[in-house]
Amino acid sequence: MKKPTKDRARQIAVIAAKRDADIDLSEMPEVLDWSGAEIGKFYRPPKKPVTMRLDTDILGWLKSYGRGYQTKVNILLRHAMQDSFKRSRRKAN
Repeated sequence: MKKPTKDRARQIAVIAAKRDADIDLSEMPEVLDWSGAEIGKFYRPPKKPVTMRLDTDILGWLKSYGRGYQTKVNILLRHAMQDSFKRSRRKAN
């Protein structure tokens, strides 16, 4: 997460200093029905820095799609992991 600018840090401090009773929530009505809520929709597992050695052609292919090649590696590995879990569950049944 990026460090907030001085102006943003000042805004955060002003909001944090307010009491709950002083915050105007008139434009945000309270949610009373949570039946449609999705658990874990915005959960992101923590990341851990690692060093990997990839073949140059694989790295070139990933980088050819532009920025975010490490994210693409993570997506591909997660897909392979989930597919592996699905296959092992089918074998168990």
